[in-house]
Amino acid sequence: MPTRRRALLILVALSGLAIASVALALAVGSLSIPIGQVFDILVGEDAGSAGEVVRRLRLPRALIGFACGGLLALAGALLQVLLRNPLADPYVLGISGGAGIGALLAIVLGFGAAATNGLAFVGALAAMLLVFGLAHGEGGWTQTRLLLTGVIVASGCGAVIALMLAIAPDDRLRGMLFWLMGDLSQVGEPSLVLALLGAILLVSLPFARELNVLARGSDIAQALGVAVRSLRRGIYFVASLATAVAVTHAGAIGFIGLIVPHLVRLAVGNDQRLLLPATVLAGGSLLVIADTLARTVLAPQQLPVGVLTALIGVPVFLVLLARTHPRGG
Repeated sequence: MPTRRRALLILVALSGLAIASVALALAVGSLSIPIGQVFDILVGEDAGSAGEVVRRLRLPRALIGFACGGLLALAGALLQVLLRNPLADPYVLGISGGAGIGALLAIVLGFGAAATNGLAFVGALAAMLLVFGLAHGEGGWTQTRLLLTGVIVASGCGAVIALMLAIAPDDRLRGMLFWLMGDLSQVGEPSLVLALLGAILLVSLPFARELNVLARGSDIAQALGVAVRSLRRGIYFVASLATAVAVTHAGAIGFIGLIVPHLVRLAVGNDQRLLLPATVLAGGSLLVIADTLARTVLAPQQLPVGVLTALIGVPVFLVLLARTHPRGG
């Protein structure tokens, strides 16, 4: 089968999965709504309480979940190529720790959802700038220096978060813990997050060919004319921004950015021109499905979606690790 046709079929299949996951999220819940009625509601039919549930609660939540999952998966795919480390994920540079400090501070002070998101985003950007500033030595950024700086900053943020949890009022602890484990229950308008996902993907795709070369090593990339230093800086910033936006709206949801790029890579290969959009579709679909399970497994009680992604991600990662373990030796 020609490569272009195969790529098109893969993207169509993943697009179908994305649509199916959102449709499932709209239909399933404490109030079950038939798919046909969901479609009628979306095209404008007034369906009373069911219409309110779909339009005001489930649709924004599903769309923001898809956008955040796509952003985390995209950031993970970019960082795994740039750092040439299969364990790299969107949180490797300490961005989630900075966002966590900002969000928990807002929750402790009793601010609303908008202020919580705003402070989380400020904290994420502050952590990103801190890591980039500390990691910039005489020879510029290197993979090892960025990784070590990110780990140290993340550890420091974790200590601050633990201190905040220890001194927080009891009535605020549940909200703080839900945010730290990932939570999509306090969602707002999804259009901005979806627009940012589209913009970040469009910014990343023109560099797919250079990323393919960079994946073979920086020396080979430089020999073939790739501006390695500027490419790394740009993609690091894009991946960090994607992570900051996702964490701001959904909390620290784990394993999406680590597992999804590996799964997609097994299916489509290492060509970033196909891998990046496929990763966005797969990551968004997985988070929507996980969030649907999180709010239906123990309905009407809701679980943090990060718990579900971890329960899915851990066995999947172990299976991948077993399959790719080197033989012999």
